[in-house]
Amino acid sequence: MTRPIHPACGVDMGATLAKVALRLKPGPPELRLLPVQDLESVLRALGGARKGTLGLTGGGGTGLALRFTEAASVLKVNEFAAWGAGARALLRRSSADLDEPFLLVSVGTGTSAMLVDGMSVSRVGGTALGGGTALGLGRALLGPIEFDDLCNLARRGSRRRVDLLVSDIYGPGQIPLKGDLTAANFGRLAQSGEATLEPADLAAGVMGLVGENVALITAGLAVSARVRPIVFAGSTLRGNSVLAEVLLGVTALLGRQSIILEDGEFCGALGALELAARQEP
Repeated sequence: MTRPIHPACGVDMGATLAKVALRLKPGPPELRLLPVQDLESVLRALGGARKGTLGLTGGGGTGLALRFTEAASVLKVNEFAAWGAGARALLRRSSADLDEPFLLVSVGTGTSAMLVDGMSVSRVGGTALGGGTALGLGRALLGPIEFDDLCNLARRGSRRRVDLLVSDIYGPGQIPLKGDLTAANFGRLAQSGEATLEPADLAAGVMGLVGENVALITAGLAVSARVRPIVFAGSTLRGNSVLAEVLLGVTALLGRQSIILEDGEFCGALGALELAARQEP
């Protein structure tokens, strides 16, 4: 006789978004992305799991735990443990499971890097650069704009009209590095006589600035941790092909094996669901 599914959910309450993994029936959990400010919408999304088990992670979960009063149990899950468990689940699903230690990089409002070694997950560093930086700079340069619109605009732009390259500084035969490497993000704006830039070029420049620096920092952390694979995940990468390409390109140039994890913004929620489910009766 098949054991009935016990309703359960995992919620990762970030600074901007609530990531929800909901399990009400056999098969993969249902995944939902909601604004963290709208707690009522998050509670409604949990629906049939209200009397089940709640695995909760992230910095903004206290209010949700207080409202989830009908739950069979509420388990506060360590954020790094949740991210590690969720990343391993998504890697298995994508047939890209890694049997060696790897650096897991959460690109959210800011960026955090974790060393995943078997069941051990520890934070090894990070940077204040992330999606919050991209959106803040985007709005400063372009006026009111939503993040999805900024990503779409960046796809139509060219960083070549914004950034100063190594080849722009050194003459023929004098270049000590690859000529197409960035010498200065937004460096062309410091030059006189440049034509007015299109909004799409500025959006592409913003994603390039964030992506290159996140990649450089995390590749350095990977070298320090003596691991080659880097797994990038997080809500900032959702629908953001320009940022993803920059991360993959720079880390490959630095000798790292990089993966952009599909549905990676749900790592924390899936891990919280999995770890909470282990406590079910």
